Amino acid sequence: MKMPHKIMLQALVPVIIVASVVALLMNYHSQRLTEGEIAAFQDRMLVAKRTMLSSYVSLAQASIRTLYEGKRAGDPAAKAMAVDVLNGLSIDPDAGFFVYDFNGKSLVHPRQPLQVGQNRLKMTGPNGQPVVQQFISRARAGGGFQPYAWRDPETDKVRDRISYVVALDKWGWVLGASVNVDDVIQQVRETEIDAVTRTRQNAVVIGVLTVKALIIVVVTGLVFGLHERREADAKLKQLTQRIVETQEEERGRVARELHDGISQILVSVKYALELAQLRAAGKSDEASDAIANGAKGLNTAIREVRRISRDLRPAILDDLGLSPALESLAAEFSERTGIEVEISTVAFQSTLPTDAKTTLFRVAQEALTNIE
Repeated sequence: MKMPHKIMLQALVPVIIVASVVALLMNYHSQRLTEGEIAAFQDRMLVAKRTMLSSYVSLAQASIRTLYEGKRAGDPAAKAMAVDVLNGLSIDPDAGFFVYDFNGKSLVHPRQPLQVGQNRLKMTGPNGQPVVQQFISRARAGGGFQPYAWRDPETDKVRDRISYVVALDKWGWVLGASVNVDDVIQQVRETEIDAVTRTRQNAVVIGVLTVKALIIVVVTGLVFGLHERREADAKLKQLTQRIVETQEEERGRVARELHDGISQILVSVKYALELAQLRAAGKSDEASDAIANGAKGLNTAIREVRRISRDLRPAILDDLGLSPALESLAAEFSERTGIEVEISTVAFQSTLPTDAKTTLFRVAQEALTNIE
């Protein structure tokens, strides 16, 4: 993977991680808050239903209290009048009164008048609950709320209901009121659906913002990458031009060295040999002097070639190391200039890298050149 791609990846990964963590935290807290709100809403709705039922039963008890507590309480006529009063009470259309005796006989049921007079003790709900028996047991135990399932005869649908029952012990009756609670469950489900919808919308918003952030990061990275690439190309072009110029400078220096040094020495050697040839042809005693001068010129040429080769790249630096190369450089400098040079070296525990040895040698070489 190239460096620009690594940098872009390092910029994108934190954005993705942060967006994912934010989405998870928002989803978690949203679920917690929604669950708490739904539970509180359901409790409030059920409390309202239960309060309404207890109020209806209290209203019914107040309506027949005179008959139930009067002197004619045991008279069948008082019971009949109480049945008429209860049948005439008006309450919420979704609720209803009912009265059963302790044997399960239906005495009052305005919503299902056909059940009146029938014994419903063995009647069960859709899930097999003995509904009337539970009413009687709850009432004789002191009264209270009793949830149950009921099949609505009008729609033939099973509905969740709750009843509040009390016992009229003098008459052996169970007085109660019931109301549907499946509307509460339906509202709770709708609230849950709304909460899920809001959570999904929040996730979509976070996702859109994340995608936008990623696009911005990518576009910014591409723009900066293009800018950096252009600058790098410009610097590379300058470096290439500098390398070419340096090579040309080095070639010019070597050419001058060859022209001014080696070329002139070889020409003088040529003249010395030609002179020796002429003197030898004339059988002159001075021919040996000309030959000696030619040999001397060849030695000078050899030394000059070695100097140019050393200046280009000293072989001793690669073969023996930095210390011998510096000693050789100092010795040749002293021989050429007559200036005494003292070398003080320190042995290294590990071998220096090639570029370090070359750099140090060039520093010393340039210092001696400046002195010369």
